[in-house]
Amino acid sequence: MGRFLGRIADFIRETDKIMLALCLLASGYGVMAVFSATRNDGSIRDTVVQAFCAFAGIGAALFISAFSFTEYLKRWYLAALFGAVPVILTFFIGFAPAGTDDKAWLDLGFITVQPSEFMKICFIITFAAHLNAVKPNINKLKILLPVCLHGAFPVVLIFVQGDYGTALVFAVMVIVMLACAGVSWKYFVAAFSSFVIASPFFYFFVLNNEHRARIVSLFNLEADIQGDGYQQYRARVALANGGFSGQGYLNGSLTKVGGVPEGHNDFIFVSIGEELGFLGCMLVVILLAAICLRALRVSVVCRNDSGKLICIGFFAMIFAQMVINIGMCISLLPVIGITLPFFSAGGTSLLTLFLGVGLVLSVYKHRNSRTIYLHD
Repeated sequence: MGRFLGRIADFIRETDKIMLALCLLASGYGVMAVFSATRNDGSIRDTVVQAFCAFAGIGAALFISAFSFTEYLKRWYLAALFGAVPVILTFFIGFAPAGTDDKAWLDLGFITVQPSEFMKICFIITFAAHLNAVKPNINKLKILLPVCLHGAFPVVLIFVQGDYGTALVFAVMVIVMLACAGVSWKYFVAAFSSFVIASPFFYFFVLNNEHRARIVSLFNLEADIQGDGYQQYRARVALANGGFSGQGYLNGSLTKVGGVPEGHNDFIFVSIGEELGFLGCMLVVILLAAICLRALRVSVVCRNDSGKLICIGFFAMIFAQMVINIGMCISLLPVIGITLPFFSAGGTSLLTLFLGVGLVLSVYKHRNSRTIYLHD
């Protein structure tokens, strides 16, 4: 019994309690925000799902952290399989929930899931394993080209699926992980220059009319407040209502009547802003920024290059989603359907985040060549 308790004590001691505490605070804050934003619906289903997935996610994160991240990297092929196959299935049996326009979900009968969310974590594993294997020769073109094709696969797959926002998040993850792996800045300059040259073609022949209209509406939301600018215009009104300290929890004049479109999901930041004001929004930013910085800190203290890449991939995922989501909520970026990590309603998204947290906890726990247990 003493040996068992000793191992539990070792497990607690070796866990990154700062990262865990930050994620607990963020997800708890998120549950409160979801409850407030959905109370007008007369159902607490979204709140219950969010709370359940938060608890389940914490358990999953701790379980994942119990095993060395190197074990997951060794089985990268399983991650590739579990990540890609469900997304590919959405092209055949996927469906689009109300309020969305892309068939990116699978209905399992008792629950619906968005496979592209799980694919993010699987991609972090496979890409980290690939980059670590070729890192000494990463700047040789014959080595870099297959790596770039690996990175382009999820971006193109999700883009074709119609989920432009998630495709953009994958693109950011690829770029940041490539930079961390030591890819020469010359390649990035060449890629950026090519993108700038190709951007007119992309805008006119790849984006559809709806997405082009959302971009145009950014420059004059008031000109079409009943059309493409409606959602962001209402978001501006709600944020203005909140002011510095907000109208009070559960007292947002628009939030409490469902007046913020997708106020429990993509625009949860706006719902928080109306009820808790600038202070509430800043707390959201601080918590997410702290999680990002903690992931970077773990990458610094880890001696293993592949562990560093896992942490960088998780950082890039959280950072990209945070910037894109808040950007579209305050009308700096077009609406492209990106959730706010740990806050937006969505069981699949929250569970995915905690799977990523579990990987970072595993890197922290096994950051040295071996983990020493005093009771062994």
